[in-house]
Amino acid sequence: MLKRVLPVAAAAVVLAGAPAAWADSSAPSAQPPAKAAGHAKPSDKVVRETLDNGLQVIVVPDRMAPVATTMLTYKVGSREAPKGFPGMAHAQEHMMFRGAKGLSAQQIAGIGAALGGQSNAFTTNDSTTYYYTVPSQFTDVALHLESVRMKSVLDKPADWKQERGAIEQEVSQDMSSPIQVAIKRMREALYKGTPYSHDALGTRASFNKTTAKMLKHFHNQWYAPNNAVLVVAGNVDADQVLAQAKQLFGGIPSQKLPQRKPVKPGKVESKTIHMPTDSGYGFALIGSRAPGSRDAQAMATTEVLASVLNNPRGPLYTQMVASGKSLAAQYTTLPAALGSIGVSYVVFPKGADADALVKQMRSILGGIAKKGISPDQVAAAKRQLITQDMAARDSISGLAHRWTQAVAVDHLQSPADQLAAIKNVTAKDVNQMLTQLIQPDQSVLAILTPEGSGAPQTGGGYGGSESFAPKNVNHVKLPEWAAKPLAKITTPEPSLKPVETTLDNGMKLITVDSDSFHAVHVYGHIRNAPDLETPKHQEGVSDVLSQLLDFGTTKHDRKAYQAALDAIGAQASAGTDFSLTVLPEHFDRGLDLLAENELHPALPKHAFEILKQRAAASQAGTIASPDFKADQAMRRGILPKGDPSLRFATPKSISGLSYADVTDYYHKVFRPDLSTIVVVGDITPAEAKKAVTGAFGDWKAQGNKPDVNLPKVPDNKASFHHVPDKSQSQDTVQLAESLGLTVNAPDFRALKMANQVLTGGAFASRLYRELRVQRGLVYYVSSGLDASRTRTQLTFQYGSDPDKVKEADKLVRQALVHLAQVPISNDELHRVRAGLIRQVPLGEAGADSVGYGLLSRVELNQPLNEPYRAAKAYQSIDAKQIQAAVKKWFRPDDLVRVVQGPKPK
Repeated sequence: MLKRVLPVAAAAVVLAGAPAAWADSSAPSAQPPAKAAGHAKPSDKVVRETLDNGLQVIVVPDRMAPVATTMLTYKVGSREAPKGFPGMAHAQEHMMFRGAKGLSAQQIAGIGAALGGQSNAFTTNDSTTYYYTVPSQFTDVALHLESVRMKSVLDKPADWKQERGAIEQEVSQDMSSPIQVAIKRMREALYKGTPYSHDALGTRASFNKTTAKMLKHFHNQWYAPNNAVLVVAGNVDADQVLAQAKQLFGGIPSQKLPQRKPVKPGKVESKTIHMPTDSGYGFALIGSRAPGSRDAQAMATTEVLASVLNNPRGPLYTQMVASGKSLAAQYTTLPAALGSIGVSYVVFPKGADADALVKQMRSILGGIAKKGISPDQVAAAKRQLITQDMAARDSISGLAHRWTQAVAVDHLQSPADQLAAIKNVTAKDVNQMLTQLIQPDQSVLAILTPEGSGAPQTGGGYGGSESFAPKNVNHVKLPEWAAKPLAKITTPEPSLKPVETTLDNGMKLITVDSDSFHAVHVYGHIRNAPDLETPKHQEGVSDVLSQLLDFGTTKHDRKAYQAALDAIGAQASAGTDFSLTVLPEHFDRGLDLLAENELHPALPKHAFEILKQRAAASQAGTIASPDFKADQAMRRGILPKGDPSLRFATPKSISGLSYADVTDYYHKVFRPDLSTIVVVGDITPAEAKKAVTGAFGDWKAQGNKPDVNLPKVPDNKASFHHVPDKSQSQDTVQLAESLGLTVNAPDFRALKMANQVLTGGAFASRLYRELRVQRGLVYYVSSGLDASRTRTQLTFQYGSDPDKVKEADKLVRQALVHLAQVPISNDELHRVRAGLIRQVPLGEAGADSVGYGLLSRVELNQPLNEPYRAAKAYQSIDAKQIQAAVKKWFRPDDLVRVVQGPKPK
């Protein structure tokens, strides 16, 4: 459904994704591997070998789900780009999807769509990685594809001409983000004169000078087996995968690699960068050089330091966030192999004194360095990091990434080396590192001040739609090694068996027991609807309550509660969505602490007054931001006048809240008979029920159960809204309309298949092919059916230059018209079925996907095995049924358009 623009307490999460330049993703997929009768169970030991040609192969078995991730990393990134061409590695990453000798771009796209798995690639300063997460019986298909691309990419001039348009749209997208621009300028200042002075993204100017011949030369130089690491993780036979890797990659010759450029930066020239931002809140970032990840002990020390500094018990949070002065204050690292960037940042409401906040942050960090970090603080941080490390193993793709980072990037033997380094960190190490990182004369300051961008402009709809009937997708003949295994689509069976029970107080408990999990993960949700449950003139009460839950319990104040979590290395959060991650031996204690926060929050009055003032100031900036205006424009276009979801908090409504308003809202909304808890881990249903009953069993509901289902909405009419955004050079375009069916209606699955035709399977989908592959109008285009129990919306989003918006918009509408006019071809139907059916087991390939997936099904009132029921249904839905559903429910002439950025030309 339409997503509310939040005021941001976790504001600068964008920092976490800053270093990487992402390419292109296919649709998910999955299926269980065939079991050979009479064969011994495959070994669960890690198997590794360096082939004669230098390729390092590592196979990490994991029996969590019938899924595998292949991750092939080349030790080449933006650091090796030729002078004047900073995006060369990134460009070559894109071109790897444009075809290789004996494997066309259409075949690569077709294989990705038929696999149904998640595929992507990303380029950093030091490496370029390609991965597939697929049903494990198709591991050899993914490996075969990668071996062909390693041997000989095509890099044809005509292909580069088309792909250049898409990659330039990606540059426009990132350069339309003020914080990305700030980090880019910070990097230039900190690593001036080195290969790290630029990021992996590249620039329009450099891409305009780049030729296909240059890209081919770059591939020939660096894409060699002796410069690569192949990691395969998942439910595979390690010896069999190793044998396949030898067969597929063993014959590719090694080659002499060019000399790598050193990273030897000079003295930092301290400077301040001032920039506007389109966000409703501001950022102040202090960046300094930090150790590279290849220095394992120094990097481990930095991780421990960050955990200490970010602890809610610490002075950074206490004096800057809990005091109400800022929305967030943390330390993070943007890693690179030979030199990272350490960033201390504060997020503040519009109108706050940024200079004063920076001064205070520097003072706090200086005070910590002067006083010193104690061994107890370091021990607590290490316990937290050990739990995080164990939890990170509870994902097949995450497991592959851990090994890739450790071996391919950090040049370690295994992720165990990283954990060992963390365990060896001392308080002395941490204090020395802090002193090194906070020197003002060795840092760069960036201040991003929120500014308005003008009022939205609203116009009418489309007018009549054209009749458009392009040919169906051409048949793509796959190579035999892919065609044969992908021909038959088998309906998967669940590998995990959730056990559902209901406690006496009405709380639902779902337990997923598997010895593949290393930590215990608890996911909780209370069904609620602030748009319905918030009393008149109290808009914003749910946000204030959410922040107030961070202030401890009736038994433990804020610091004491965090200390109790630190003592067992647990991570917990309270709210209508609540969670816990803890090691198995601490499960009972962790669950007790979670319940204590959820059922007996302190809700201190003094904190309420502080948070109310901060929330009001923050909301003033949020309402003025283009993001919020675009969200509201879409809501007004989709929803009827007076709809509950048109409500939003204002500084006035927040300032008018009383303490009783917040506590009354808590008692009304927080109730067991609307709550569900999912426990995922190596724990039996009986053990989980005993622990959950002990922690939550005495919780009783107060008053009548509220109605949390929004009313149905009528069909909307077309409208156009332009939201100016001075910070963006590229437009963000959203298209949406209400649909008159619910998620459990008979036609919903047919519409899911129609959506898969539009954007599922990435390059094999109609909109990716039309908008990106053939015309280079966009970097990405997404579509989806956003649904609740009572409402469904068809949504599209893409980013495009202002002069390309009109053509892209027209093509989206034409695609909808064509879906209603002409049944999809048999080949396309096969790809759609394969993509949707094979993605199902991926929902069991990680603790988070299992836990949140089950909560989602409860929220939507669906059976817990709904994905497998849907997979069976997809086998029987034909092209005519898809066409009929599209014709009945999709209305191309009624799409609401919201364009954020420059005015389309």
